[in-house]
This record gives sequence, C-alpha cells and structure tokens, in this order.
Amino acid sequence: GDNNFTEWGPLFQHYVPPPFRIPGTSPAYSFGIAGSGSGVPFHWHGPGFSEVIFGRKRWFLYPPDKTPHFHPNETTLAWLQHTYPTLPPAQRPLECTLRPGEVSPGGLQGTPGLPARAGGPQLCVLQVLYFPDRWWHATLNLDTSVFISTFLG
Repeated sequence: GDNNFTEWGPLFQHYVPPPFRIPGTSPAYSFGIAGSGSGVPFHWHGPGFSEVIFGRKRWFLYPPDKTPHFHPNETTLAWLQHTYPTLPPAQRPLECTLRPGEVSPGGLQGTPGLPARAGGPQLCVLQVLYFPDRWWHATLNLDTSVFISTFLG
C-alpha cells in the first residue's frame, strides 16, 4: 500500500537509496516487515532494487520470455514445497538470497551477458538486488525480515 511519509518520514530520512535513476521519473519506495514463510507469488512490473535491512529474503527470477509454472493463488512457500521439486534443473529459476551486510562474488552467476552454470539453478547471496523490467519474480522471507524496494519507473 501507500507509505505514510508523515509517520515514516524519520525512517526514510536515514535511507540512502541506490544511486541509479531513470531520467524524468521519481523513484517510489515500498517498505515492509514480514514474517518467516511469507512472500509474494510470481509477478512482474517495472525495474527497481530490493534491499534487506534485517533477516533474509529468497528471490526466484525468470526472464520475461520464460513464464514460470505457478498458480496465482498459491503462496510462494507452497510453490517451493510442491512445484519447485518437480521442475527439471534447466527449468528452475535464477535464485538469490538477500541478507544485510553480505555480498558474494558468486552473486554474478545468472547475470544476463555472463555465462550461466550448466544444468541447474543460479545461486547468489546479495544485500541489494536489481530486478529488471518485466522479469518474473517471487519472494519468500526466510526469517522475520525488514526490507525496502525502490521502484524506478
């Protein structure tokens, strides 16, 4: 939903967003607190960044031309437990786990333009994730998590 900048203003004053912008637009922020096992099922929208301040958030991503197999009313946790194990390795999504203060050099695997690991999911651990325009993605909070997303368009 909408952010109450009166109530949350002091918090947002301390937030330093990623320094990237789309010319002629203003970023929109989405701040969240969520419990372990919660998340958002597969969807897509414009580009942006997601940052985890506390906890861990697992991301599952597919490029725009590869629609994931999912039911829109199924939770990400249910999808992970029931559908994910049935997917052949080549049909599994790119995967990243976001957690504060930790960046892995292996996080570049699965980046467009870089060679992919043959036959399986791409795994990385990041603090901030850029999600491209129209990429399918679902999230799963692995712990109680505090996070903020910056939508660029």
